[in-house]
Parts: sequence; structure tokens; C-alpha cells
Amino acid sequence: MDLDDARQSALALPEVTERQSWGQPAWFHRALVARMWDEDRITVRVEDNGERLALVEQEPSLYSTTDHHAGANLVLIAMDAVDAETLQAHLAESWWWAAPPVLRRRYPHLGPPAASE
Repeated sequence: MDLDDARQSALALPEVTERQSWGQPAWFHRALVARMWDEDRITVRVEDNGERLALVEQEPSLYSTTDHHAGANLVLIAMDAVDAETLQAHLAESWWWAAPPVLRRRYPHLGPPAASE
């Protein structure tokens, strides 16, 4: 996967636009959904810091973190290790965690399974 794949998947989400954040392509609705950390990794939101740490521990070849992300609900995904389906799922979940209640109500299918039931 590469920047173009991330861009296409992010922009397919409702109300998402692209702009620069810290000199990198980033995707927003009303808040940051995802951003390229560098040319090899994308930053996405997860539910909480616990999920971030669990992902890094379970699949360190796919997920990583930095001191900058300590305590945050942000995880890095290696673009050369992620498949399209996983990237799309993470972007949809990141969209959800960044969304205010009005967008969550408008697009409940993008939330985690428990949230959309």
C-alpha cells in the first residue's frame, strides 16, 4: 500500500477532505481522521491507549508507536505491511473515533460493531 491507496480510502469516507498537517497529507472531517506520519507509515486513531499498546505488542511488524504518541489513542501502521482491507477498516474506525456525535448518528455503520448495533 502507498500514499495513493491511503488517500483513496480516506477520501471515500463521508465528509473527509485532505489538507496538510505537519507537512504531510492528512484527512479530516471536523477533526483529524488520519495523517501520513512519514512516507512509510500512516497515523490512525484507535479506541484508546490500551488498544494502541495491544496492537503494537500483537503485530509489531504492522503497528508501531513513538514517544510522541505515548498515552494517546494514535497508532502507526506500516504501509508496506498493511493490506487494503485492513487499511480501509482502520481508516473507517479512525473516522469514527474522531467523529463528533452528529456524524456518528449520521453514519452509524462506520462505528465498531458494538456501536452500530
